[in-house]
Amino acid sequence: MTAAAPLTPDEFARLTGVSRETMARLQAYARVLAEWSRRLNLVGRATLADPWRRHFLDSAQLLPLIPEAARSLADLGSGAGFPGLVLAILGMPGVELIEADTRKAAFLREAARETAAAVTVRACRIEAVPPRAVDVVTARGCAPLHRLLPLAQRFIGVRTVCLFLKGQRAEEELTAAGKAWTMAVTRHPSRSDPGGVVLSLQQVVREACPA
Repeated sequence: MTAAAPLTPDEFARLTGVSRETMARLQAYARVLAEWSRRLNLVGRATLADPWRRHFLDSAQLLPLIPEAARSLADLGSGAGFPGLVLAILGMPGVELIEADTRKAAFLREAARETAAAVTVRACRIEAVPPRAVDVVTARGCAPLHRLLPLAQRFIGVRTVCLFLKGQRAEEELTAAGKAWTMAVTRHPSRSDPGGVVLSLQQVVREACPA
């Protein structure tokens, strides 16, 4: 099977319908990503050959899944800012990027400055962030679901939506997590990866341990 040609910025713009101004901000992000990636392992090197599909479209596909009334978002293990920083540039308010690696956190601050993105960068472990319910929790490549949910729990309220970008082992992860958690699951095929899926989780509750 022939690999798809790299997605161009113009093709990304057509697929997502972003404005010219927003596109300019995303292109500034792409430039900073390429520059910093020469000296810091922000994303997989191979993915830099197709960043508009592998990173920007991968992140942007979450926007239509976010409730219109949402005003706060916690992005866990933000790394290079995918998906949280992209969503902030696309207009999601109240985005908090949580990244324990201080070098990656420095990149996030620089990328946010270059793109004029209104985000809060927290250079600490997820467990160190004071617990509070947010409208949306996102994560990509942070941890398998059975380990991710305990990290996300401090941000989950009654109406919180969790949007997790997952690969081909998503069903295995759901099975493992289902031993300790109950949740309403909606699966959305990934627009950027034929083998990927976006898991939308609601009503996430940890089962009580038997007495």
